[in-house]
Amino acid sequence: MKPIRHARGEATRQAILEAAETVFAEVGFTTARLEDVAAAVGIRRPSIVYYFSNKQELYDAVEEDIFASMHREALAGIAQHDKPIDKLLALFDGWLDFLVARPSAARIIQRLVADISPRRGDPTQFSNILLRDVEVVVNEGVAVGDFRPLPPMHVVNAVGSSSLFYVCNSKQLGSNRSYDAADPAELKSFRALLHLLTRAAVAPEQAG
Repeated sequence: MKPIRHARGEATRQAILEAAETVFAEVGFTTARLEDVAAAVGIRRPSIVYYFSNKQELYDAVEEDIFASMHREALAGIAQHDKPIDKLLALFDGWLDFLVARPSAARIIQRLVADISPRRGDPTQFSNILLRDVEVVVNEGVAVGDFRPLPPMHVVNAVGSSSLFYVCNSKQLGSNRSYDAADPAELKSFRALLHLLTRAAVAPEQAG
């Protein structure tokens, strides 16, 4: 019975995390209530407290899962390449594909950019693993002369963050400009632009 009970417990915990991600994405950390998460799962509030002692702990678990999942997806792409530019493109492809598949995660990240209060003074507590991924790849490209000398965070701000806006803005630009971020044609078009911008951002300066 113990394995069955453990499996049910893990399934409940995962269901809570998924529901919490949706609630935090829709209303933000401050407004979200454990009662709302419980209702979405179909359980009572005390059942959530069994797994997560308070809202902060639940939010932390949601955010940690988001960034850890993005990190794994990016690393899987990077591992398939040797050249820094191909690694960087694969990294940003991983971010894009993850955010398209989990738009609620994209909204949570966007909320975190605007309001770091849920992180209690440490805004990169969980996102730091993603920033380190970019630093490693960009610094490698600079070191071997494939990239121009530039701060890795400039690449994040100028290029990497565009996928976040691509997903979050799909319904926010007016009804006549709405699009489906997951539509294959839309995604292909945006990915091509993302690759173009990434190459342009890191390309070595031409001697002139």
